[in-house]
Amino acid sequence: MRTQRQMVDYALQRKSLLAEVYSGRVGTTEVCDANPYLLRAAKFHGQPTEVTCPVCRKEQLTQVSWVYGDELKHASGSARAPEELARMAAMFEEFTVYAVEVCRTCSWNHLVQSYVLGTGGVRAPKTRGRRTAAE
Repeated sequence: MRTQRQMVDYALQRKSLLAEVYSGRVGTTEVCDANPYLLRAAKFHGQPTEVTCPVCRKEQLTQVSWVYGDELKHASGSARAPEELARMAAMFEEFTVYAVEVCRTCSWNHLVQSYVLGTGGVRAPKTRGRRTAAE
């Protein structure tokens, strides 16, 4: 049960930044500055996309999802695979996901979107092994 809500799309900000890079007002060294931790997360937790890197044009971008929330405790601030997000959405009441696109070749990275996942206070009923006649 994926309960995605409060989505913010950063496509216009991305488009504006790329226009600055293409015009030469912003250097590629300023936008291709992915942290080694982000590059490692892209390798192990990232989801490949069909989008080619807008800076180096050498490889497809990888999307990494970072999770943050008080209820997550030690898991807050970590990268998670899409399968894990679905499982966490059913387990926790609310947490925020930040999706970042990363090029593992030139280190381009940009926040793509953010959204909230979780049950929203509604817990899924627990299933029991046997049902009674009254049910």
